Amino acid sequence: MNHPERIVPERTERGIVAIHLKRYEFARSFCAGKDVLDAGCGVGYGTAHLAAVARHVVGVDVAEDAIGYAREHYGAPNVEFVCADVLELPVEDASFDVACAFETIEHVRDAEALVSELRRVLRASGTCVLSTPRVARTTRTPDNPFHVVELAPDDFEAVLRERFEHVELYGQRRRQTSRHRALQRLDVAGVRKRLTFLRPASRLLGTPPMAEATLDDIEIDRDALGDASEVVAVCR
Repeated sequence: MNHPERIVPERTERGIVAIHLKRYEFARSFCAGKDVLDAGCGVGYGTAHLAAVARHVVGVDVAEDAIGYAREHYGAPNVEFVCADVLELPVEDASFDVACAFETIEHVRDAEALVSELRRVLRASGTCVLSTPRVARTTRTPDNPFHVVELAPDDFEAVLRERFEHVELYGQRRRQTSRHRALQRLDVAGVRKRLTFLRPASRLLGTPPMAEATLDDIEIDRDALGDASEVVAVCR
C-alpha cells in the first residue's frame, strides 16, 4: 500500500484519481452486462467502477496488501478480487467478454506475454482495453524506476497487433482552453519560463489545476496522440 504509484482514492488528490478513473469510465461503454477482467487492479476502485454496469468483474493484482484493501473497501456481489501475476492468470481460456489493463503493461517483465495472456482469457468476440503513458521513443531503461519498459505509440500498437486483428488508439489528455494551449506553445521559444508571473496561470486561463481536475476536465479522443499524456488502445 506504500507503493509510490499505488492510487488510493481516499489518500490521493482528486485530479490524480480522475486521470486514472477516466480510463475506467471510457471502458464502461464496452462492459454493460458483460464478464470483465481488470488486470492490475490495484486497490480496486476502478474494478468497482466497472462493476456498476458489468455482470461480473474479476480484479487481479500481484500485491496482497492491495487485494486485501480492495476486498475490504470495494467488495460487491458481482466483484471478485484475486491475488495473482497478470502474466499467469488463474482463469480458463475464453472466460471474459472484456479485459482491461490500465497502466500495467509498462510494469511487467514481458509486454508481449501480457497481451497474449489477455487474448487467451478473452472470448472470440471480446474486447481488450489497455493504456500506457505516452512517450516519444520506446525505452527499456525508463527514468521511472517502477517501469520495466515504456512503449512509443507505434511500438505499443505493434505489440497489440501481434495478438489482435483490430487495434484503435486513443489519446488521453487534460481539456485546456485555447488560451492555455497558446501559452504552452510559448515554451518552444522558452518564453513561458521567463513569464514567472504566469506560472500559476492555469486557473486564470480557464483550465483548472491538475489537483482539482474532474472526469469532465479530461478527454479520451481517437488518434489524438500528439499532446496526449497516455495512450489508450481498444483491441478486438
